[in-house]
Amino acid sequence: MVTPLQVDPTTVANGINNVWVLVVTFLIFFMQPGFALLESGQVRAKNVGNVLMKNMSDWFLGTLIYFIVGAGVVGVVGGLTSGGGIAGAWGHVSDPNAWIGWLFGAVFAMTAATIVSGAVAERMNFSAYMLFTIVMTAIIYPVVVGFTWGGGLLSASGFIGAALGAGYLDFAGATVVHMCGGIAGLVAAKLVGARKGRYDESGESQPIPGHSMLLAVLGTFILAFGWYGFNVGTQATILAVGDDGTLTFMGAALGRVALVTTLGMSAGAAMAMLTSARYQGKPDPLWTANGLLAGLVAVTGAVPHVTWWGGAILGGLGGVLVLPAFRFTVDTLKTDDVCGVFAVHGVAGAVGTALIPVFAVGGFAVNQFALQVVGVVVIALWTVVASAIVLYVLDALVGLRVSEEEEIEGLDEGEHGVSVYPEFVPNERREGTVAADGGTDLRTDGGIDGGTDAGAVTGATDPGALAGEEVTGDE
Repeated sequence: MVTPLQVDPTTVANGINNVWVLVVTFLIFFMQPGFALLESGQVRAKNVGNVLMKNMSDWFLGTLIYFIVGAGVVGVVGGLTSGGGIAGAWGHVSDPNAWIGWLFGAVFAMTAATIVSGAVAERMNFSAYMLFTIVMTAIIYPVVVGFTWGGGLLSASGFIGAALGAGYLDFAGATVVHMCGGIAGLVAAKLVGARKGRYDESGESQPIPGHSMLLAVLGTFILAFGWYGFNVGTQATILAVGDDGTLTFMGAALGRVALVTTLGMSAGAAMAMLTSARYQGKPDPLWTANGLLAGLVAVTGAVPHVTWWGGAILGGLGGVLVLPAFRFTVDTLKTDDVCGVFAVHGVAGAVGTALIPVFAVGGFAVNQFALQVVGVVVIALWTVVASAIVLYVLDALVGLRVSEEEEIEGLDEGEHGVSVYPEFVPNERREGTVAADGGTDLRTDGGIDGGTDAGAVTGATDPGALAGEEVTGDE
């Protein structure tokens, strides 16, 4: 007689759920090369190595700092802003059972840090950037997590959340991760200053094309792929144990998150494409890519809380807003945000999260809406003030910006002594001349000294700024 295998259902559920968390964590990590490609494509060829170095540094430096300092700060802030205790804030360091959860939190922290690099590309001192990454992953981002997911200020048990009788809703980090990174990037870009040639003598913005639309769009697809880890992965329970010991597959919850994520990104891309066609006369691939990302950001905090059609509307709003938000950043704030991180991550994250109660599955609640708005303001103010203080200190200590000579030469050579595209001839302006290999070189600058590339000469959109500005043949 065969005896059925006796297995504790809780053990089975915990094992499968933990493996699921690990798998989606690896998927979120794969967003790091997506960011590297997206940002590399939007800078000039002479600065690609510097962008790659920053993206690698965000990971290897950020994980060390978040493990030693940042994750503990989350616990401290959560306890201090909710009346709870702070004992055990660094318990993850010595508890093997906490390491999977720590790693899942760490990939979110690295995303917030990496967003900043796209805003300050092509002119920020690498040492200053490294130091800012340390503070970002040790203090700035962890404080935001402490306010929200850490049970602090904005949570149901926090001082503000308890006063409003609700808990702040941001499921997978639209504001906690993306808006925090986008606003920190905006502040950094403003304080570092615009790239040489970004504004003319009258203060009008001038396009500085990036070197590869191909890399930027491929990076967008990789980010979108990894985003399923972000959103669907945060629905960490895939098997639940009932009171009677039965196992239940959480298919409906997973399905809602997956569907709203997909509809949000699609609506964002569609609306950005239509908006770019309206303002530029033709649908623009890079604006569409940015709209796709903005749509994802807009629904990241909302995916389990809103109806499917509400998710599509939120994603579409993110896509519509990304162009005017970028123009506001560049033309009104006079801030040279190279990859448009404030428009994509900051604005879309704020709007999408604030409007969650409007499209909530359970209906509109005034107190929840009030908390969402207050929460967005609190996170934004903290990020602005903390980032500004840190950057002013770094400017005094090491300087935020490279020299003018190094900026002209390119940060690859100046900061790292490398050339990502060694076949290009540096600082030799050639227009329709014969290249070294006998072919015709259509680049106006040999591809290395920062001038317009062949695509931009024909009137293509500025891929570096994603600004919707057109470059004419006499640029």
